[in-house]
Amino acid sequence: MIVITAPTGNIGRHLLSLLLESAPAAGEELRVIARDPARLPDAARGRVEVVTGSHAEADVFDRAFAGADAVFWLVPPDASLTPDDAYTGFTRPAAEALTAHGVGHVVGVSALGRGTPLADRAGLVTASLAMDDLIAGTGVAYRALANPSFFENLLEECDSIREQGVFTDSVDADRKAPLVAVADIAAAAEGLLLDRSWTGTGSVPVLGPQDLSPNDLARIMTEQLGRPVRYEHQPLEELYTTLVGYGLHEAFAQGVVDMKRAKDQGLDAGVTRTPDTASPTGFEQWCARTLKPAVLS
Repeated sequence: MIVITAPTGNIGRHLLSLLLESAPAAGEELRVIARDPARLPDAARGRVEVVTGSHAEADVFDRAFAGADAVFWLVPPDASLTPDDAYTGFTRPAAEALTAHGVGHVVGVSALGRGTPLADRAGLVTASLAMDDLIAGTGVAYRALANPSFFENLLEECDSIREQGVFTDSVDADRKAPLVAVADIAAAAEGLLLDRSWTGTGSVPVLGPQDLSPNDLARIMTEQLGRPVRYEHQPLEELYTTLVGYGLHEAFAQGVVDMKRAKDQGLDAGVTRTPDTASPTGFEQWCARTLKPAVLS
């Protein structure tokens, strides 16, 4: 039995789709936690067990983890909380349920940066790494998918790209760093959940096929979209003010700022790309398949 949290989110929906195809042949049953089961894909109807409720409710974990062999764990960060509350506070009831029900394996969505000098001052990333430690402390076999920033973050800027030919971030325009497609993260999770021969705790980096800078992204988007796209640097102070203006908790907004600052200082550069840590989807491919239809719609 594999339990999938956040099955309708960016990563979870890709993972659910993959497991609907591969799990039956492996003799695995699927269970999902969903606040709104109506949002699950039609392909899942009658093929997965649904535990209805919020991750914030401890009794939901008791129901969902009973009899489970493996869990895919993803925290949907709540920007109305502090980073610590959003990650470790949110995860603590789940960790207790993992222990109570003897779950053997957990695959979690986390971040790059562990072991770097920036790890303890990287805002949301620091909170995510503390979440990993909390889960690992339960004694389960745990693998943290250590991810850089996602291609999909650019979907939030479709209007700006479409109307002004501009996207923004707070890192240096020439700062090269790994980037990844969420589908590749889901594929890495699928492999770990189906082949549970691994033990202990550790990180599994998912780095994409190459490092790219914002200027590289602008060039590729220009080529793929057939219209000029440029990068605009946003000062961190301006980013903080914008986030607070959107209603984010001040501590959470500061956590985003600290994460962005750490990434601009090389937080994501601590892992070497190898055949084992690279993932296949390139930015050109992702633009053609995902960004271009979204921008030109």
